[in-house]
Amino acid sequence: MDRINRQVVLAERPTTIIEPSTTTVVEVPVPELNPGEALVEVQYLSIDPTIRTWMDDAPGYLPPIAIGEVVRSGGIGTVVETRSDRYQVGDVVFGTVGWQRYAVAGTGPAAMSVLPPGIDPAVALNVLGVTGLTAYFGLLEVGGLQEGDVVVVSGAAGATGSSVGQIAKLSGAGTVIGIAGTDAKCAMLTDTLGFDAAINYKTDDVAAELRRLAPKGIDLYFDNVGGELLDLALSQLAMRGRVVLCGAISGYTTPGRPKGPANYLNLIIRRGRMEGFIILDYADRFAEAQGQLITWLLDGTLKHAEHLVHGLEQAPAALNLLFTGGNTGKVIVVVD
Repeated sequence: MDRINRQVVLAERPTTIIEPSTTTVVEVPVPELNPGEALVEVQYLSIDPTIRTWMDDAPGYLPPIAIGEVVRSGGIGTVVETRSDRYQVGDVVFGTVGWQRYAVAGTGPAAMSVLPPGIDPAVALNVLGVTGLTAYFGLLEVGGLQEGDVVVVSGAAGATGSSVGQIAKLSGAGTVIGIAGTDAKCAMLTDTLGFDAAINYKTDDVAAELRRLAPKGIDLYFDNVGGELLDLALSQLAMRGRVVLCGAISGYTTPGRPKGPANYLNLIIRRGRMEGFIILDYADRFAEAQGQLITWLLDGTLKHAEHLVHGLEQAPAALNLLFTGGNTGKVIVVVD
């Protein structure tokens, strides 16, 4: 019997969050495999803020998703048919699968990685995937974490931010402060994940709290949010302070040009540094980082949380959770 592929495709460019009209579900025949390819039944989708930026018609490190094209996304699935020596039926693979029921694994840019047996797919998409790797290299390589540093993390209850704070503590940071949007998330940061303090940016005076908790200034600010929080952190940098630009989720769904930080001149006064990065810059070192992350996972010092959303058609709503604060931890769609 011929397989039918259900796909979520981009129907129009969003201007704010994902609306019902932004995407549509289509059904198409599963393509015939060429030599060297394998058919993957997708089971899990990684939901990341960068997907929203790919929906805009704007230049980036990857081309925009075209109208009518399957929404780009990483994910995990099982090989159900193969014409390749690289993939065997039953292999669990990770790669760019897109928001669809079936994806084709090939070679080159279309290649997927076979997961070792026993690896939990949720962990593979979270701590051992792009999320954990981003936290690891962003903090240790781009940020140049030093022993005793005062580290502040925005979006700290999210997948990347929660890993950043824990890795900072495990790597010798002096004080780690998380910024999140609810009291429950703040309590999780301090009570479960080992952050030294947490600030609720919706109810607390963030500037005053940063002065109280970091009276000598911020040595390393890991920014997932941008906007006002970035500006506040710049105003309170310590001498030789570093700012790691990982994301700017506060501006992804806001129409128009985002407002630039007013306090950037403090980088001059404090001899500071602000640097962005893309995790693909470190692709040749992924195995190195995963080895350390696995060690922390196995000894129980690196904790993680997944927010599971069921159903392929719920992928747009799952993406919106990242912008409304409706998630705690890594958002993953289970493609039932």
